[in-house]
Amino acid sequence: MVAQTELSEAEIDRVFHALATSTRRDILRRTIQQEQSVSALAAEYEMSFAAVQKHVAVLEAAHLIVKRAEGRERLVRADPAMIARARALLARYEELWRARVAGLDDLLAEQDRPAGHAQEREQGD
Repeated sequence: MVAQTELSEAEIDRVFHALATSTRRDILRRTIQQEQSVSALAAEYEMSFAAVQKHVAVLEAAHLIVKRAEGRERLVRADPAMIARARALLARYEELWRARVAGLDDLLAEQDRPAGHAQEREQGD
């Protein structure tokens, strides 16, 4: 089976929506470090258990975390595959912006060159 690397537009929307709040980013960070129960996660926040469950559900819908049952507890862990796919997307955006900045740098450097230098270069062609 070939692993999918490109995120669909809907997946991108879900990932960015999931990461849009500090609580969800913190839940993701904590579940990257180790698998935790939803109850243990909820104990760390000044909000209701139901509110934490909703944050977990948003992260789960974005496939950034995986939830599994163990007895009566629901354990949550980060999904490194989806995190890697999201990171790859951000790396592509970074490459695009670096290329645009490099092009702008080249344009500015050319404008800073003395006029005579530009004419000499044109005559050499």
